[in-house]
Amino acid sequence: MEEVQRIAARIVNNVEQVIVGKRRIVELVLVALLCRGHVLIEDVPGTGKTMLAKSIARSIGSSFKRIQCTPDLLPGDVTGVSIFNQQTREFEFRPGPIMAQIVLADEINRATPKTQSALLEAMEERQITVDGVTHALPQPFIVLATQNPIEYEGTFPLPEAQLDRFLLRVHLGYADRIDEIAILKRQREGHPLETLPTVVDMNDLLHLQEVIKQVHVDDLIVEYIVALTTATRDHGDVYLGASTRGALALYRAAQAWAALNGRDFVTPDDVKVLAQPVLSHRLIVSPAARVRNVTAQTIIDEVLAAVPVPGARAGRRFERMAAG
Repeated sequence: MEEVQRIAARIVNNVEQVIVGKRRIVELVLVALLCRGHVLIEDVPGTGKTMLAKSIARSIGSSFKRIQCTPDLLPGDVTGVSIFNQQTREFEFRPGPIMAQIVLADEINRATPKTQSALLEAMEERQITVDGVTHALPQPFIVLATQNPIEYEGTFPLPEAQLDRFLLRVHLGYADRIDEIAILKRQREGHPLETLPTVVDMNDLLHLQEVIKQVHVDDLIVEYIVALTTATRDHGDVYLGASTRGALALYRAAQAWAALNGRDFVTPDDVKVLAQPVLSHRLIVSPAARVRNVTAQTIIDEVLAAVPVPGARAGRRFERMAAG
């Protein structure tokens, strides 16, 4: 796990040359990358969402494409189309921007539901189908989708099936006063992204994706994860709770988070740290609860406070594993 921690720190430190004061967010995006998951970044314009995606892509030397979602965007604009070549008398596939290792779907909730659904197969199956022909996507493949607050005009709420495809949802937020001053000074003569180096070989990243699968998860931790997701389904203010996919996402993310911290085992604190970004966007709050201004984040906090944390047996196990 020392190798994972060292390489991850190299990536995070490199991205922080562009994204100032958001180390935890960068680490969460890296968790998704190690888990081969997708990230939904929800925040107002101008907070660095696009720069975050470009910085990650530049740091790992991956291909990068951006899809600017608008109401007139068609599914073929995302996946690509088949064009008839008059010289060869055959149809040729012209790939769309989805054929990249890191894809930024900017303002995804401004696209129509039909276009949003074009991303479902790509995000879940790592492939696209055009005119009955299946095309595999490059590896690694991760979608970083940005979303404006839903109360903005001209937006379409993401369907629950698509929200569930995102491993994490994060919020960048405005920079602090000191961080914002640092950003202005860094861009006095040019944008730091222009000179940002590649610090990790793509083969190393693919290797790390396999390494984190070896992080040990105690049976009590597994039961704790299931208890948390079950509690979201039984909560009185929830219309639809976290699915089994949500429990698996929390399991995988906890493995990656433990590895980033140099451990080969998962602790209850790893699960707690990731519960909000992994589960909150999977909950549908009941209409009556929304009237009372109850949010999914509040419900997750209540669930974390109510579900018992694995006890002494788990603690002794972790101590033995750490000592060994």
